[in-house]
Amino acid sequence: MSLRFEVHPQNPQPRLLKQAADLLLGGDVLAVPTDSSYALVCRLDDKAAAEQLRRLRGIDEKHLLTLLCRDLSELANYARVDNRQYRLLKLGTPGPYTFILDATKEVPRRVSHPSRRTIGLRVPDHQVTQDLLAQFGEPLLATTLIAPGDTLPMNDVDEILERFGKLLPGIIDAGACPMEPTTVLDMTDDEPVLLRQGRGELSRLGL
Repeated sequence: MSLRFEVHPQNPQPRLLKQAADLLLGGDVLAVPTDSSYALVCRLDDKAAAEQLRRLRGIDEKHLLTLLCRDLSELANYARVDNRQYRLLKLGTPGPYTFILDATKEVPRRVSHPSRRTIGLRVPDHQVTQDLLAQFGEPLLATTLIAPGDTLPMNDVDEILERFGKLLPGIIDAGACPMEPTTVLDMTDDEPVLLRQGRGELSRLGL
């Protein structure tokens, strides 16, 4: 059965987040709240955990995973960002946007795009996610929590536990999240390309 860490959405208890972070350090996959929906997360450099994350979600290695970062300075360790890109990223972080960027060598090849060496990165605007990232001390590999065969993200903890309770080691329960995925922008060309319109408004980015 999943461990359920019930935390306050604005002032999450550090003791509970540390327990959750310890599970991640031990190689487990957790469900966590974000500013778009719940997400499955694991440690970036844990191959077995990343494979388990893909199995839970029902996706193969071609599906690009995302890195959740605390801020822009941390994001820049994992992606090559020029001044033009940085200005746009600054407008959208933290927020419900995923930016596809050229990966640095800090990103394992198995989690970047197999031919383009790109990675999706984002800085979530959710206090619980931010505090967990601070407690963990490094970015987390993530994917939107969509049950296999479904199309909509999950945002109700009881439903998540009913569907994944025997498979998921833990869930951080901060109540319901929005139920809309992030807006995805490919930033690898001269002009940003919209790959998915989600919760993030393009107008906020000046696009």
